[in-house]
Amino acid sequence: MSESRFYHIPKSGKLEQLDSVEEVMTRAKEEGFFWLHFLEPTAEDLHPLIELLGIHSLSVEDSLDTNQLPKIDDFPDNSFIVFNAFSYIKKALSVQEIDLFLGNHFLISVDRIGPDGKPLLDGIEDMVQREMDTDRLGPAFVMHTILDVIVDRKFIAIEALEDELAEAEDAVLERPAEFDPKSLQHIRRALVTLRKSLFHEREVFVKICRKDCPFIPDKAIFHYRDVYDHLTRFFELTETLRDVATSLMEIDLSLRSNEMSRAANRTNNSVRRLTFITTIFLPLTLLASIGGMSEWSMMTGPSNWRFTYPMFLLGMAVIAAVCYVFLKRIVRRDDKKSDGKDDD
Repeated sequence: MSESRFYHIPKSGKLEQLDSVEEVMTRAKEEGFFWLHFLEPTAEDLHPLIELLGIHSLSVEDSLDTNQLPKIDDFPDNSFIVFNAFSYIKKALSVQEIDLFLGNHFLISVDRIGPDGKPLLDGIEDMVQREMDTDRLGPAFVMHTILDVIVDRKFIAIEALEDELAEAEDAVLERPAEFDPKSLQHIRRALVTLRKSLFHEREVFVKICRKDCPFIPDKAIFHYRDVYDHLTRFFELTETLRDVATSLMEIDLSLRSNEMSRAANRTNNSVRRLTFITTIFLPLTLLASIGGMSEWSMMTGPSNWRFTYPMFLLGMAVIAAVCYVFLKRIVRRDDKKSDGKDDD
């Protein structure tokens, strides 16, 4: 059986830990209310509560299924709330479920082991005891303390993602060649997951603040509204960070496209120069192959080579100059046309 703690809370507000559910229920009938805190419970731990406290069987099934979205379900004898706790350790986001059953005289909390090996609500008893006084006595106030702690700890995960996003932003702008775009996709996926959870959790608090839950008294609603404000701020922050991540992905793509364009332009310029040189030397190569034949003296006469060879070389130089000037004008004309299109 997983570690579970059962508390009877009298009017004095002092937590009294007892050994069994039946014992705390008996004490609560005399005075106060009770709080059952389960850690990684099994079906054998929760199913007896269906008969003892009138917990609906569907709620018990949902509490054993850790893939539920945040929600609040109201039943005749209790309300069932599903909430999420965030953890961001070693650049890995963990979203885990915490379940709460709220009645007029009891609260049941279902805790989970976090990725660090500790309970998600580690030390919650001390916080409940510190927050409890005669003005904040009751199951709804204990649940408020639990939800307040969960929401406050969400900021640790969101802040870690914000810091990682800031590092990615510096890397994109300062070291684009070394930046790995996979890290941005990882951050954006985590922010989308957080947004989804925060959206549904905000809806839970909207229903609570609207006084849809009959087990939360009016004097406790003001405390829940404060938690709702925190959730709304975190939701908006997540939206902003998601937009920043999307913008950084677009900037990274633009920088990479520009770098590829510059590389293509450098390649085009290199090919252009080689083509320019080849075009000039192609006719010269043809002439040189003809002039270098052993039959040259036969065509010009054996006694005229001293005159014809210099003339032949001079003709090659003139042809090369003419080709250069002609090709240069073509290149300038094409460049002007390209610049005109770019201006348009």
